[in-house]
Amino acid sequence: MLDAWNTATAPPSGEPLAQLVYGSRLLGREPGLVLHGGGNTSVKTTVTDLTGDPVEILHVKGSGWDLATIEPDGFAPLRLDRLRALLTLDRLSDTDMMNELRCASIKAGAPDPSVESLLHALLPQDAVLHTHADALLALTNQPDGADVVGKVFGDSVIVVPYTMPGFDLARRCARVVPEAMHGGTVGLVLRGHGLFTFGADVEEAYRRHIDLITRAERYLAEHAPPSRPHPAPPRVDPLWMARLRREVSDVAGAPMLLTRHDDPAILAFVARPDLASVATRGPATPDHALRTKRIPLVGSDVTAYARDYRRYFAEHRARRETPLTMVDPAPRVILEPSLGMVTAGRSGKEARIARDIYRHTIGIIEMAESIGTYRAPSAADIFDVEYWELEQAKLRRGRPAPEYTGEVALVTGAASGIGRACAEALRARGAAVVGVDIDPRAAAVHDDDYLGIQADVTDPAAIDRAIDRAADRFGGVDIVVAAAGVFPDSRTLDRLDMDAWRRTMAVNVDSIAYLFSRVHPLLALAPRGGRVVLIASKNAPAPGPGAAPYSASKAAAVQLARVAALEWAADGIRVNIVHPDAVFDTGLWTAELLQERADHYGMTVEEYKRRNLLGVEITSARVGELAATLCSDAFAATTGAQVPIDGGNERVI
Repeated sequence: MLDAWNTATAPPSGEPLAQLVYGSRLLGREPGLVLHGGGNTSVKTTVTDLTGDPVEILHVKGSGWDLATIEPDGFAPLRLDRLRALLTLDRLSDTDMMNELRCASIKAGAPDPSVESLLHALLPQDAVLHTHADALLALTNQPDGADVVGKVFGDSVIVVPYTMPGFDLARRCARVVPEAMHGGTVGLVLRGHGLFTFGADVEEAYRRHIDLITRAERYLAEHAPPSRPHPAPPRVDPLWMARLRREVSDVAGAPMLLTRHDDPAILAFVARPDLASVATRGPATPDHALRTKRIPLVGSDVTAYARDYRRYFAEHRARRETPLTMVDPAPRVILEPSLGMVTAGRSGKEARIARDIYRHTIGIIEMAESIGTYRAPSAADIFDVEYWELEQAKLRRGRPAPEYTGEVALVTGAASGIGRACAEALRARGAAVVGVDIDPRAAAVHDDDYLGIQADVTDPAAIDRAIDRAADRFGGVDIVVAAAGVFPDSRTLDRLDMDAWRRTMAVNVDSIAYLFSRVHPLLALAPRGGRVVLIASKNAPAPGPGAAPYSASKAAAVQLARVAALEWAADGIRVNIVHPDAVFDTGLWTAELLQERADHYGMTVEEYKRRNLLGVEITSARVGELAATLCSDAFAATTGAQVPIDGGNERVI
């Protein structure tokens, strides 16, 4: 592993907290060392308090901070004397330990300290760094892991048997480490946890850390097997993903997102003839079970997986003296050769974290198998972390999720105007959104819960690809908002442009008919029932002169949606229609055009915008909120409805 410490830019040892931030970021940017908030670091200093007395302080990484981006405020400053006093206790619950750690802070607004703070306090060296290095876990996760570590590192590290993190681990190290420590000791290898290194300053601790990891990597490289061929990426029917997602969601008791992955390393792993064995031995480190469950589902029998998980819970629940709340029994990682790897979560972020962790687990298993036999901590040890009192407390404190959490909305015309407002309103309520638009800006936006796709809605092949990508990325579709549309130049019928007529019909009607025909099977598999909102127009019930193509196309789309409401009700799919009017914050309206129309009516622009019975301005955001609300449980008994949002229009009324 590359030693990235740059003495020219790194803070000096005389600035220990700044140096800790620098070193922590170097470790945090290496995914082979830490993932998603993992790892912790600390430095000991002496400060003068308000009374003028010197106070020894442990600055330790705070909960919720990522090493890659941590700032000085991400470290909790704790009184060392109090932490050392806690280490003399024989027993301490982790809940009480965390309370004591918070009380030891000299800064009221500091983050919660790391659960390993007492271990950092125990070690006498000023700087301590801890990671879950992949290469190290490949060495320790063996039947003879301690012997393998000794072969690679000699007596430069102390090996500590697996122990539950928190107070128990700190107490065990307090018994083992001082007696085993000698002048050549540079680190601790905690089986099932990872690597601790220490030094007089952060630079020394960092260089020791990188040196040990490099030695482990070299040893593994010497035993690396030849690469195995992998199958070509599979072509997966989106209905398969949707069915799998429905089964996972039903078992979880809530809608879940599923994301499929088929890179070469994953395909090679799932093609292993011993997949069912190596993949079901457990996670590389017990805390990974909080994100991936103890084992993945190998194959696609979700019901059997849930049954086995309930049995696992029943077998181990007596390990806790207090009542436990079982987490949902749905898998978070699914390994199926014909799919690759599928990860699940209530959000795109959860599915991504499960992906990242299990990708590294695959690498650890492969490395471990190359030097021996991969062995994870026991099911009992993993259960203890999965149902740790601190994790159970989080469940009790959990807030209700936004109403569309775990659901997927496909929005056409999502790059601007009403379509974008609909996408934003649905995302604000927790939905993952697939935004489709011919505008290239649609594809410029990507994050955990948004997939932007540039596509012409009149191109059936492009719509097919968009639906395939939606199924691959999120597992299916629950909500469709058809907002893409065009408004051709105003012409009376005697000057009708048939090319404009056909183009308008193609975008405003034909594309919706094709989208409906393709997306219906996915909507029928939506865990909470499919929902469709058509963004129509006031021109459907109340057409205007000079707008024949637009008015006729919107009226045809309304009839299409009404037929869908009739045909799809038996599948639990609701189809409703919104009729906006005078929405002036869209791309159709420029400041010049607004001024021209206001002048025509002898009004100011602001008066013209409110030219309706209620005297209110109709914005894209208002239309988006209405569309999102129509998808809610408030309208669970409504389908085929047509809702105007126009401030009151005499012709519509």
